[in-house]
Amino acid sequence: MSFDSLMTDHPAWQAAGSGRARALTLDTGAVWIVKVRGQQFTTTLIRGEQTALPLEVFSLPPVPHPQADPIHTSLAKVGSVARLRSPNLWEALATAIIRQVIRAGQARKLYREFCLRFGDVIALSDETDLHTFPSAERVLTLSDDDFTESGMSFKRRPLRHAATAFLSHGASWVDLSPPVLVKELQTVSGIGPWSAGAAVADWSNDWALYPYADLAVRTWARHANPHHHWASDEPTFGRQWRRVTGDHLATYTLLTLAYGTQQAGAV
Repeated sequence: MSFDSLMTDHPAWQAAGSGRARALTLDTGAVWIVKVRGQQFTTTLIRGEQTALPLEVFSLPPVPHPQADPIHTSLAKVGSVARLRSPNLWEALATAIIRQVIRAGQARKLYREFCLRFGDVIALSDETDLHTFPSAERVLTLSDDDFTESGMSFKRRPLRHAATAFLSHGASWVDLSPPVLVKELQTVSGIGPWSAGAAVADWSNDWALYPYADLAVRTWARHANPHHHWASDEPTFGRQWRRVTGDHLATYTLLTLAYGTQQAGAV
């Protein structure tokens, strides 16, 4: 599988030597270490059964949508982008909760601190340690002080609600179609449309389900083409984005976020 770049938007990606690495936990319990250095992509199975990694490559359509000119040319410079979806629904849901309201950089910091304190450690050969995200069971054992000391006091209730709901319904959730799952997750206290859409997009790589009118897409669409008149408010931008992207909503949304990741240099 060939691609121009690997998207490292997820907060689990971190610097490792001269590249980046991520611990990837599957719903089956298998754990992989994924490393990327330039266009070199390596994987190591730490535990569990060997399975194919959930990697998908996104490329612009060869014939752009008639109204896609405001964004198509800029995104063409990004090239083909590979993205590892998060194959663990619990982690995808918890990550979306951590990302609620706060900026991406702060969410990344909180996510990593939470993993460092309460996840399993995996030592790499270059002396870099990676940490898995704590399981739903582990989260429910944490005290109020544990959340406070890790800077997550304001995420305590939604994470606990989500962990309880996942342990009760997670086995059936993974069999739902992604659009139905977005609706189902919103029955959990503390999970709204943004969190549900972001979590399911991360888990399924169906980026038509991502809340595509959010601040991140609006920011990077404007950055990619500052000369186009982009709506500033969320509802109007959402309608505009649907017109611009046509039948390729998922691809343009993902590549716009990938463009943002490259511009911001997320690690």
